[in-house]
Amino acid sequence: MAVSPSRMVPVRGRLLTMGMTKNTENTQQSTTVNTQAAEATSEALTVLVTGATGRVGSRVAEAALAAGHEVRAASRSGAVPFDWYDAETWADSLRGADVAFLAFQPDVGGPGAAEAVGAFARQAAELGVRHLVLLSARGETQAHPTEAALAESGVERWTVVRASWFAQNFSEGPLADVMVEGGELVFPGGEVLEPFIDVRDIADVVLAVLAGGDRYAGRILEISGGRLLSFRDAVAEISAVGGREFTYVPVPAQAYGAALTEFGVPEGEVEFLIELFETNLDGRNAHVSDGVREVLGREPREFTDFVREAAASGLWKG
Repeated sequence: MAVSPSRMVPVRGRLLTMGMTKNTENTQQSTTVNTQAAEATSEALTVLVTGATGRVGSRVAEAALAAGHEVRAASRSGAVPFDWYDAETWADSLRGADVAFLAFQPDVGGPGAAEAVGAFARQAAELGVRHLVLLSARGETQAHPTEAALAESGVERWTVVRASWFAQNFSEGPLADVMVEGGELVFPGGEVLEPFIDVRDIADVVLAVLAGGDRYAGRILEISGGRLLSFRDAVAEISAVGGREFTYVPVPAQAYGAALTEFGVPEGEVEFLIELFETNLDGRNAHVSDGVREVLGREPREFTDFVREAAASGLWKG
């Protein structure tokens, strides 16, 4: 089956390749303030947030501010310059921070991720940062070396948060843009089931961990939404509530990769992405994780509620 690149999602001149836990930079900021983790500690912390303009990073920054912490919002274009591929930007962002949230770009399991995160974590330890929380992906074995690099860095406390696919990928950023523009989602997700998670839940968990002292140190936490849905189910819910009919078009990973190549994505990157799609979208993540309940003491936000809130803004009407 051939896939036309024109039906796929451009992102930073390339394509949306992985939406499950990417903290892709996004100019749309949430107006909802997260306060779930506000009572985790009475100590005011200086929180470094990498990827602070992303879907998760922006919510982590909001939640930390709402809880009374000082936020150092770091990104390539932000007030605190930060680039994973420019180590010269690291020290200034780290110096004076108590804790930090790490969202590696473009993918936590991608080439060079383990080396960069490991080097960054070692520098953080040297500069006295006490706790690092890494955003990772459920079921992504390619991310395990990056997680290990964090654990072996010598930092005082570390935690890995493995999240499921973001619900907000359907409402913010390139995936949402192409749905609105073309009325369809073309993606190698088959009919696999996924417990889509609201990124506000990820932010609440991250802040609770950062503010929780030793409680979650040395832990790998898996978090997800509370209900299994296929990509087709998710698109159908959006169609039912969003005021417009959308179509889900599943395609094989190899065909999707061929379209990536035609679009101009380098061969090595395409090979990595095909492997990622064929593994992470093979059904291994078709289960609900209890990390949100464990850390926050409540159920995850419902996908239906996310759809209703997003639809109320009219964003899917085009």
